[in-house]
Amino acid sequence: MSFSPPVTPPLEVLPVLRARGYAVLSRAGLCELVDAPAHSLDSLLPTWNDLPPDGYLRDGGRYRSRRHSCFVVDGASVTQVPHRAHWQPVEYNALHGGLERWFEPITPAVISQAVWSKLLSGLARCCSELKGAQPWYVEAHQFRIDTTDGIGRPTPEGAHRDGVDFVAVLLMGRQDIKGGETRVFEAAGPQGIRFTLTEPWSALLLDDERVIHESTPIQPLGEKGHRDTLVLTFRAKGFQGP
Repeated sequence: MSFSPPVTPPLEVLPVLRARGYAVLSRAGLCELVDAPAHSLDSLLPTWNDLPPDGYLRDGGRYRSRRHSCFVVDGASVTQVPHRAHWQPVEYNALHGGLERWFEPITPAVISQAVWSKLLSGLARCCSELKGAQPWYVEAHQFRIDTTDGIGRPTPEGAHRDGVDFVAVLLMGRQDIKGGETRVFEAAGPQGIRFTLTEPWSALLLDDERVIHESTPIQPLGEKGHRDTLVLTFRAKGFQGP
């Protein structure tokens, strides 16, 4: 069974984020929020076919491919920083925390496009309106979860926070799979919600201090399937590091 996401109109995103700690945007809503036409965002989609395998999976799986790069967003300025490791403390990632993970960087085919900066600066603007205007330290992750092993795990660490201020999970697409349900829970309360993102460029926005989230495993409907996402994390005062 698949539950439809509780889509929020762009003009109501900030009140909804303040009220419940998360909001869901449709494709049209994301385009309006970041002021970018859908066709320019779609030009990024083919780059998900060129993601190297994730060699750090501690569960022994082969189901995840990814690229990772870091940026500082200050107003309309988006600056890529020298390539660096992705690091999380064990308090936020019990499976892979405490480990410096060096992934291949996101390619110029993505970063050189004007829509990339519009996407990051538009979401950073939303973050500043929620948390206060300041530079944001952004980690960008291109993910493909596939069914090579018969099952793929978008969040092998389980329900979690990312240890940042704000998270955007953008769905690129789903092909020949079932599962991949999104679940969001109050970090300090009993409330939760479940739904399935299916529309390309639909997005889940999260106040990482207030909610925890996860995505359920995927299984193939045909010979092999996959689920592609772009995850952007926004943190004040610097990147996470050991």
